Amino acid sequence: MMKKVLLITVFIFLVAAASAQRKKAIFIIIDGVSKDVIEKVATPNLDAIAAEGGFLSSYQGGERGEYNQTPTISAPGYNNVLTGVWFNKHNVPDNAIKAPNYHYPSIFRLFEDQYPDRQTAIFSSWLDNRTKLVGEGLPQTGNIKLDYHFDGLELDTVKYPHDKGRNYMSDIDQAVTNDAARSIRETGPDLSWVYLEFTDDMGHLYGDSDQFTDAVKLADRRVGQIWAAIKERREKYREDWLIIVTTDHGRDAQSGRGHGGQSDRERAAWMVTNAKDLNHQAKQADQVSAVDVLPTIARFLDVKLSLQNERELDGTPLIGNLSLTQLKAIRADNKINLSWLPVRKTGKVKIWITSSNNYKMNGAGDTYRLVGKVPVGDGNYVIDVGNQAPSDFYKISVQGKYNTLNRWIVSPGSKN
Repeated sequence: MMKKVLLITVFIFLVAAASAQRKKAIFIIIDGVSKDVIEKVATPNLDAIAAEGGFLSSYQGGERGEYNQTPTISAPGYNNVLTGVWFNKHNVPDNAIKAPNYHYPSIFRLFEDQYPDRQTAIFSSWLDNRTKLVGEGLPQTGNIKLDYHFDGLELDTVKYPHDKGRNYMSDIDQAVTNDAARSIRETGPDLSWVYLEFTDDMGHLYGDSDQFTDAVKLADRRVGQIWAAIKERREKYREDWLIIVTTDHGRDAQSGRGHGGQSDRERAAWMVTNAKDLNHQAKQADQVSAVDVLPTIARFLDVKLSLQNERELDGTPLIGNLSLTQLKAIRADNKINLSWLPVRKTGKVKIWITSSNNYKMNGAGDTYRLVGKVPVGDGNYVIDVGNQAPSDFYKISVQGKYNTLNRWIVSPGSKN
């Protein structure tokens, strides 16, 4: 009898293992397409993806006028997505990418560290995405090496002769798309990034125009090509795929040619995803941002974040359970007034504080002090810092059962 029960148990385990779907994720950045444009241009392929999950209004640029305000420029926009933190942490203010702070790991580094045997890939029209932002092969990134890359085509002026109308970038985007679709069909990388540039080129050259609109439609068709490969892969191999499509910045309101500032249109971004279990954060108008992509992918791929990582991330997962959202911190003399939006009615949050910033400076952990433990439903807490050595800088972490949020207090003159 015992032997029979054991055989049945083993059989059930094997069936469950065989039926478990391997999770894979891909994010696509379409350069420089503001929310108003994506809403008015026909994008049937993005619509098809959104029909499985949703279309989300989001923003780039950090919080306007706050310590984490970030230029609405391409490389900072990509790095917001890659690292889940804003410019004040990742230190990429422009496209020169001179001194990224690699103490804030990219989603690729987090994934490779935890799953070294699984496959990562980048398909990009810009080489710096891999060599500088991800930092492949650099000691500062632990010598991370992606399993596959298809990039650097912009350097091949023989195959892609550079014309003034930058039509060569459309050819490169198509080559990037072709290789991404082929790779998905043939090998199905576990974590991929696809970057498409041509839309931003047309925006810079022509502003709000038919040329720009046509470029957006082309990008949609290219996303559709990749989406078709994912659907084939899902059907053939029973894999569970997450796709997120977004942009790095919007455009200026006057002509649509420029970007980089903090106007509503330059900050106005969007996300399209097939994720079915979108949570409270995803459904809050004007709360979704570029930094939410990393924690969302990490949660989907079961990447376990250390407490240090959780205390530094600026984003909130868009899928799964949450304890709280919208953490705010305002200092008035020796009081720091915290407020948040409770998602759960039960449970407690732990409130931690530190005046050091070792993580940013050298990657070392900060020593936090527990100052309170209150019901998450309270939605507020006051920290009295008058009983400790005065500081022009504090980091506050509010830790719930399902997620952790952080805020910085940066006084004028602080070096942080």
